Amino acid sequence: MKSIYRKIFTWLLILLVIGSYGLEPAMAQKKMSRKERKAKKKEMMASRLFIEGQKNLMLEDFEKAYFYFNKALEFNDQESAIYFKLSEMMVRANQPEKALDLGKQALELDPENKFYHLQIAEIYTKLNQNKEAAEVLENLMERDGNYQQYILDLASIYLNSKEFDKALEALDKAEDYYGVVEQLTAQKQRIYLRKNNLEMAIKEGEKLIDAHPGNAQYVLALVEILFNNNKTDQALDLILKSLSSYPNQPELKMAAHTLYKEKGELELAGRYIREAFKNPDLEGETKVRAFSGISSEIKSSSRDQLLETLAKEMEAHHPNDPEVLLALGEWKLQRKLVDQAISFFRKSLSLKNDNEEIYQKLLPLMFENQYPFTEIIEVAEMATEVYPEKPEFWFFLGTAQLGEEEHEPARTALDKALELNAGKNSQLDLMANGQLADALYALGEKEAAFDAYQKVLSQNANNEHILNNYAYFLSLEKKELDKAYKMSSKLVSRFPENPTYLDTHAWVLFQMSRYEEAKTYMEKAIKHLDTLSGVILEHYGDILFKLGEEDAALKYWNKAKEMKETSEFLTLKIKNKTYYE
Repeated sequence: MKSIYRKIFTWLLILLVIGSYGLEPAMAQKKMSRKERKAKKKEMMASRLFIEGQKNLMLEDFEKAYFYFNKALEFNDQESAIYFKLSEMMVRANQPEKALDLGKQALELDPENKFYHLQIAEIYTKLNQNKEAAEVLENLMERDGNYQQYILDLASIYLNSKEFDKALEALDKAEDYYGVVEQLTAQKQRIYLRKNNLEMAIKEGEKLIDAHPGNAQYVLALVEILFNNNKTDQALDLILKSLSSYPNQPELKMAAHTLYKEKGELELAGRYIREAFKNPDLEGETKVRAFSGISSEIKSSSRDQLLETLAKEMEAHHPNDPEVLLALGEWKLQRKLVDQAISFFRKSLSLKNDNEEIYQKLLPLMFENQYPFTEIIEVAEMATEVYPEKPEFWFFLGTAQLGEEEHEPARTALDKALELNAGKNSQLDLMANGQLADALYALGEKEAAFDAYQKVLSQNANNEHILNNYAYFLSLEKKELDKAYKMSSKLVSRFPENPTYLDTHAWVLFQMSRYEEAKTYMEKAIKHLDTLSGVILEHYGDILFKLGEEDAALKYWNKAKEMKETSEFLTLKIKNKTYYE
């Protein structure tokens, strides 16, 4: 790139040289005096240095550009362009005082150059010398007789200096040239409102509406001014008038809803918002904002009926808008329609997966409502991909993987949760360590699992999950049975109808050869179970066998065989009609 620039500037230099000496044959040129040759040489050197400065300025090597421009001045201090470029560089360097001095020198050498005038006006503005900046522009306008290209800058300067009447005058002139446009009208309205001239501010808004009939944006702008100045009825009249001519304006119907609601006319407010929601052109974001506002109001049958109608319109017209789906999910959750809420949340995430709030709600909901672990894993993996620094999402992932018996991935996820949490959330630490202990036991790392269980109990001696699993696994290992008994006893005394805890306690008693007590607790467990499991039926058969009730034991072993979660010895027990462990 630099070599191309060198070629370009070499050609420019050649052209300058040709321009200086002309294209006439050497014999035809007038012979110059020594003084003239010296002056010509200085002029040439200044030109070369100026070109080098320009080249480096274009390449954004400002230090070199500054050096060359200054050097050029040493050879020609009467060249206005050099001062102008140095002034321009000082503006860039945020040194407006120096820029102003250099700009004035350029203007003194070439007072007809309008760009020099404009630069000085800009520098005055940076120095907050608005009066001086305005004078420069006014002089330019008077001299050129053409104000269009300067008038907006002049209006801006008057506004900055709070000379509002002059600003209005400039904006009126700009409007004469550009016509009625939003930016000019809005600026004039702001000035009139600042001057407490509401009548003129309203007239400006009406002028803009008349110039652009059917444009709801301009109507809404004036409605806002009217409403903010306690002119609700006038604002409503304006909306209804526009709707009578242009009925397909859902934004205005939304505004009518708001104003009628403000007036306490709820039936009309409801009518207009229903009409607005029927229009697919009304943005989903606008509908969500209104829908969420209504759903946060005090619950009533009329509110719920309205929301149900609006929800149907939103779902029909915006089926792929993630924010709409989120709002619908929230509404279903508010009505305790959990499965529908979960469905909306999941669809919202499938369209836009970076909403942490949804994951925080969705994952616990899926666990609480016993969704398949495979589905929970799918959502949790999305959450950890988008928010890898959030320990709770790793905990949910590890817990679901543990439920799906993916023990090694579960351990990895739970370790990650503990690493990221780093003790900040003590409850998360407890739960993650408890689940990690279960994973370790399943992986055969039994001592590590027992250490993890003990670690949790040292922080919370009444943790139900840990008391149950720790007691049960100790009973399976036939070790520390007294300790297991104390833990399971604590659970059944607190939760005498919980079948899981009753089963664990029964099995601890079984391993302690306290078969009659084991039978009592196992029968309680079976009584309180909605659905019998293979492991409980098999355990009950084992207890009956130990009590000498072999036929009854065989009956329950056969029942267990038809179910899942039985031991590897069940087939042998049935075949040989004896107990194996």
